[in-house]
Amino acid sequence: AAAAAAATSSREQVIEETAQDILSRIPVTLDLELVLERYPVQYEESMNTVLQQEVVRFNKLLRVMQTSLKDVLKALKGLVVMSEQLETMANSLFVNRVPDLWAAKAYPSLKPLASWVVDLLARVEFVQKWIDHGIPPAFWISGFYFPQAFLTGTLQNYARKHVVSIDTLSFGFEVLDTPGAELTQRPEDGCYIFGLYLEGARWNATRGHLDESRPKELYTEMAAIWLRPTADRPVPETGVYNCPCYKTLQRAGTLSTTGHSTNFVLPIEIPSDKPAAHWIKRAVALICALDY
Repeated sequence: AAAAAAATSSREQVIEETAQDILSRIPVTLDLELVLERYPVQYEESMNTVLQQEVVRFNKLLRVMQTSLKDVLKALKGLVVMSEQLETMANSLFVNRVPDLWAAKAYPSLKPLASWVVDLLARVEFVQKWIDHGIPPAFWISGFYFPQAFLTGTLQNYARKHVVSIDTLSFGFEVLDTPGAELTQRPEDGCYIFGLYLEGARWNATRGHLDESRPKELYTEMAAIWLRPTADRPVPETGVYNCPCYKTLQRAGTLSTTGHSTNFVLPIEIPSDKPAAHWIKRAVALICALDY
């Protein structure tokens, strides 16, 4: 009986410490009023709308996290009733799994809880830097809650600037030599993105094309890419591999109400000296976030 009591107390201690640790690290919420003031809805700049939507989504998640963590801590002290929902959440905290309550309000992710929190803080920091210092010269595509809105915003900016129909636009792709973090200026048209990983292949920067993975390397970092909107763009037949890009390693999603997949982001053409079939056999894909 004593051993059982000790196990229960140590279990509760772990849950309490985990809850307090997460609560102390996550920000209250992002300042939406400041965002609306600094980045109002503008015809010429769709990125302002993208930022507003991202802030709203992250704030919903942060609020749910704070409320539920405080409730779990109160329940452990016996101040409120430990409901079934709180019990399930406490179990998740104990086994280092993202609680379902949070996952329902969050972006797709396969990470365990500890890595998930670190990833969330990095995403919030990316948005906070955007709020503080203006639209970034290069975008960490993995940091977006909903990257498809950002891609549509990029096309919309080009369509409005050059007065062309957005329906005729698609992205052209150019892999850059400069790392994403070192890019200091936005391109004239389109956007720079970084933070993607290649699964099943690697990017050979010296030769400027896709190459075989090195032994024991499951995932490799992809170079920064310039997404360049082009009207009535012919799709290249050779010299590229049309590489699918997914949010997580699961590579499967459902269609959401917006008509977008919850996991697939877009196909990206990567220069290749081998036929596409070679990379398709190796199931080569770009991934926004890994599972650790």
